[in-house]
Amino acid sequence: MSKCSADETPVCCCIDVGTIMDNTDCTASYSRVFASRAEAEETLAALTAKAREVESEPCQVTPRFTEVEGGVQMDIDFVFACQAETMIFQLGLR
Repeated sequence: MSKCSADETPVCCCIDVGTIMDNTDCTASYSRVFASRAEAEETLAALTAKAREVESEPCQVTPRFTEVEGGVQMDIDFVFACQAETMIFQLGLR
């Protein structure tokens, strides 16, 4: 049997979750161009509601709106308390 590193289990040499999720990436970002500000605001409300379903502590939601050719670009950063919440939120959007 080969020796496994500290991040692997000796049974199957699987990688420890802490190796992948080190809690350094707690931000999920979203960006899209909408035909109108009203459509963007609707999507912001829906995404914020989804974030509230996942959060253990209040998620910081930071939207930015920019007038662009063809409509309004909305960029949002969702900052969660931990990386697991970020991943759950991102997977829920797929």
